[in-house]
Amino acid sequence: MTVSLPRNAVLGGCTAVVAALALSACGAAPDKASTTTKDGKSAATATSAADFGGMDALVKAAKKEGSLHIIAVPRDWADYGAVIDGFQKKYGIKIEDESPDGTSQDEINAVTSRKGQDRGPDVLDLGSSFALSAAQQGLLAPYKVASYADIPEAQKDPQARWYNDYGGYISIGCDDKRVKDCPTSFKDLLKPEYKGQVALNGNPTKSGSAFGGVYAAALANGGSFDSIQPGLDFFAKLKKSGNYTPVESTPATVEKGETPISIDWDYLNAGYAKEFKSKGLDWKVVIPSDGQYAQYYSQAVNKDAPHPAAARLWQEYLYSTEGQNLWLQGYARPALMATMEKAGTLDKTAAAQLPKVTGTPSFPTEDQQSKAKTVIAQGWQKAVSG
Repeated sequence: MTVSLPRNAVLGGCTAVVAALALSACGAAPDKASTTTKDGKSAATATSAADFGGMDALVKAAKKEGSLHIIAVPRDWADYGAVIDGFQKKYGIKIEDESPDGTSQDEINAVTSRKGQDRGPDVLDLGSSFALSAAQQGLLAPYKVASYADIPEAQKDPQARWYNDYGGYISIGCDDKRVKDCPTSFKDLLKPEYKGQVALNGNPTKSGSAFGGVYAAALANGGSFDSIQPGLDFFAKLKKSGNYTPVESTPATVEKGETPISIDWDYLNAGYAKEFKSKGLDWKVVIPSDGQYAQYYSQAVNKDAPHPAAARLWQEYLYSTEGQNLWLQGYARPALMATMEKAGTLDKTAAAQLPKVTGTPSFPTEDQQSKAKTVIAQGWQKAVSG
């Protein structure tokens, strides 16, 4: 199991595996000649595979480019390792997986600081609020995958600059051998026996998973999609009680016993449970009874992608039946799950292993997420520094 810091560490440097977010001279401008067909169609401006001449033409151009640059994607995150390997095997295109310990904000920073360079990321995997920010900044290329029409309306940008791919519910993971009675709600987390044990996977001003944790806490404490402040108040109370630890939870901190209780996406906690079992660690996972918050991560193409054909082919793969079932095998709920279930193409065995939850999830609007992000940016440090 990879012991990375999932999408919550700061990037730095200028090598093949470390991001150069602040430098402007780490790479030359990409050569777009290989991404233009004989009849003048450019992958860099193609808004669909059909717009480029069809899937065969897109595959040919992507193979000619030969590589794809992704960033801030841990292999142990929602079965990403299998997704990466599957794409490389199917198309023979090498994937450079840079700085897997990065955050959604780090991805955006890489796009803006490397504009016009061949070291820029081709594609982005972003927490939904960060995808909105990237679109508002004009950083994303509109592109409709073949299955775009099947993605629920509430989970895609009308201009196809981003769309949701995989997701799940905020959950509470707990080391059943180190914690006598594992919590099942946010209210439980305030109990004195959990002193110094409750952690988040990252900082909510940078990390989509931690952002979701604060939103879930808000819903559990009288808040709403329009009011995330109760979530900040909850963590301030958790900090004051001594239960909150600033150590950001990772597989490594869990194994060491540093973060025996972790608020994180259910697919990550469920994946940890499977991995830890062979090491004698009993990791329990529950969806909190008082704060059910579901969210998806969004995919997008960098408007200035150095490998525009490969970037678009990657999107097609992620939203294919094969790609969507790989997310499911990693305990994540794919965006096309309902469509695939109806078509009979869903991996039923993998679906049966998902953490149980009742009801139909609802999602905050773009405006609600933007406002919530502003509230967290202004109040998080104050909430947990007291």
